[in-house]
Amino acid sequence: MSLVQSVDNVALLPAYLAAGTAVLVLLADLLVGRAGATVAVACAGVVATGVGAVVVGVAGTRRTFCVGADCSWVFDGRAALIAGVFALLTLGVLGLSAPLLRGGPTPVGEYCFLLACAMTGGVVLGAAGDLITLIVALETLTLPLYVLVGLRRGSLASAEAAVTFFVVSVVATTVTLLGAALLYAATGGLHLDRLGGLLAEAPDLPLIPAAVALVVLGLAFKVAAVPFHAWAPATYDGAPLPVAAYLSTASKLGGVVALLAVVQRALPAEVTGPVLALLAVLTMTVGNLVALRQRRTVRLLAWSSVAQAGYILAPLGVLALTAGRADEVRAGAYAAAVAYAVFFVVVELAAFAALVALRPAGADGGTVADLRGAARRRPWAGAAFALALVGLAGLPPGLAGLFAKVTVVRAVLDGGAGWLALVVALNAVIGLAYYLRLAATLYADPTPLPTDPAPAGEPTAPTLGAVPGRAAWPVTVALAGATALAVVIGFAPQLVLDLAAR
Repeated sequence: MSLVQSVDNVALLPAYLAAGTAVLVLLADLLVGRAGATVAVACAGVVATGVGAVVVGVAGTRRTFCVGADCSWVFDGRAALIAGVFALLTLGVLGLSAPLLRGGPTPVGEYCFLLACAMTGGVVLGAAGDLITLIVALETLTLPLYVLVGLRRGSLASAEAAVTFFVVSVVATTVTLLGAALLYAATGGLHLDRLGGLLAEAPDLPLIPAAVALVVLGLAFKVAAVPFHAWAPATYDGAPLPVAAYLSTASKLGGVVALLAVVQRALPAEVTGPVLALLAVLTMTVGNLVALRQRRTVRLLAWSSVAQAGYILAPLGVLALTAGRADEVRAGAYAAAVAYAVFFVVVELAAFAALVALRPAGADGGTVADLRGAARRRPWAGAAFALALVGLAGLPPGLAGLFAKVTVVRAVLDGGAGWLALVVALNAVIGLAYYLRLAATLYADPTPLPTDPAPAGEPTAPTLGAVPGRAAWPVTVALAGATALAVVIGFAPQLVLDLAAR
């Protein structure tokens, strides 16, 4: 067997474009020194990355860095979908960041550079063919976010959020690396497909149960699955709103992609299935129940995203059953998890975009009471927020969220896990309570209610000036684009489902 690795530069084009965007942003900031030019270069690079991913993806599967049949880079339709989604999320967050970057203390060049680096990790993650590439890509996605979370200078909550996120992520990465090391010690392989073949032939190898558990649990931290979720609400609430949007969408999508890659291609289903089923039930149930008691908007959305992670993991729970391990059922479960993740991040981005539009420039998410009557003062932004909340709840006219939940339930039922489908349905009903409560608050009488209690340190009445007269135009464009995309995939969900099934 030849040890010479072939290199297909066309397959690597999306990664080149993403990394090149980060470099060009630094050069633009250094040579031009104008915030507008730096952001324009970042946006152009992000668009080029998305277009490059689509062009390479439609041409069929391309592989590179191969030794024999084992390849470290496999760019197919699903990798193109993931890269395109990361590019769209990055572009949207750049638009939402306009009020934060305009005349504020946030350094524009460093901010755009860190976002571009995170996007590069996401693009590489979708095409990773071995554990080393997978983990390095996941950390490339995560590392810039430590700095971005702490960018609210003078905010103790932001500093605490950054430190919490950093410590938890380091522990999660250590656990994942330990699991990968044990897998290599037991099998001598690191390529995902090779590991899958070796573990199928010799499932009783020593150290395998411990290695599988460590890898799955380490990646569960990244997804914010219960009981590895405690970092998420504080981190989201302490970060600037656009960064919280990126954490809730791109960072979570990265964790899902990494977990799905190892579960689908490398790890034995009979070991991972029960673990994922338990994580799914705990995550969706705890996330929804705790979200019911939240008064701060971003914390509510954070706990909501924890619950949504449970829905994403639910199709993978069918691997716990023998019927769920049939090839057709497994393929459907993997496709359902990817599709739900894509539906979720698009609708979640629309929700955060609406929140940014409804809050003053540079402000945090505030409390739910702060948004009382917001839709009466800002009808279009309020309607977009309400539509996103209804979509996250899985109700019409939020068709994207509705089809996402239908896809998950169908995949679970196909695997014979009727009990898990029942848990999903019950949790969807629980979620209605806080989603509809927040949506109703948007259209409530803006007059403060004297009976509304407020915890210590929070204003005793809604801040009626919390809704500005007009949002910055990049925020409006990002909100309109995210909402339009959510509507499109709601009316044509097969576009996502077909790509997810590849």
